[in-house]
Amino acid sequence: MVCCRCRISNKTIAKWLTYADIAAEAVRGGWPALINGSLNAASLFARSYCDDLYSTDIPEAIGVRHEPVRLRRLMAALARNVSTEVTLAKLAADVGADGRTADPRTMRTYLDALARVFALDEVPAWSVRLRSRSRSRLRTSAKVHLADPSLACASLGVGPDRLARDPEFFGFVFESMVVRDVRAYASARGGQTYHYRDNTGLEIDVVVEYPDGSWGAVEAKLGGSRIKQAEQSLRRLRDERVDVSRVGQPAFLAVLTATQHAYTLPSGVHVVPLGVLAA
Repeated sequence: MVCCRCRISNKTIAKWLTYADIAAEAVRGGWPALINGSLNAASLFARSYCDDLYSTDIPEAIGVRHEPVRLRRLMAALARNVSTEVTLAKLAADVGADGRTADPRTMRTYLDALARVFALDEVPAWSVRLRSRSRSRLRTSAKVHLADPSLACASLGVGPDRLARDPEFFGFVFESMVVRDVRAYASARGGQTYHYRDNTGLEIDVVVEYPDGSWGAVEAKLGGSRIKQAEQSLRRLRDERVDVSRVGQPAFLAVLTATQHAYTLPSGVHVVPLGVLAA
């Protein structure tokens, strides 16, 4: 995978991606060979990739023949629940919507097979030492992410126009784009990516831990109107939850957005458009 890239002019001045541009990039995906190709070719590739998963890759990974139609329903269910902590029971209910029951244990087998063929990236929950006076308790469920957000769009037959008209689903897809890109940069330095959630409802989309013990946190917000809320969540994580006397102050706190300009808030939280993350 590669990161969502900004457009650079001959004067090396970044051109901000628009809302529609981000939708197109979500459908295109981060497939290296398709970055500079046509959007139509990239969409066809993602759909063909999913068809191969249903018909060949997952059955071979499991070692048992399964019905492609049920695997297709599973991928659609994962796409609808991308960037969430969806349960095996919920996935089983979606796959069994044809009136035949589906066993949650079978869903776990399917998910393991998807991970084995590198089509599924579950982001684990961050296990961190909390402040002693905090009454918070960490949640431990992983978040579901497909290897590339384009697979979520392809599984549901969603193109860029339709994605742009559905801001709720687009928000989850955008979060998955952020996870993909931050993970790519973090892994280059040996970093591991997690998400944070506790029993009070505080959630952080991405936490990065590096081998030297340093860490940072990122919130993904498609719309600029939610930047303030994201800043507050990041500050709560730093100031009220994490025991910084043991794990240290964060190396960075950032809100990744779709179309805003890059700047730093007085609190030290950075606001960065996803399209210029590589600039």
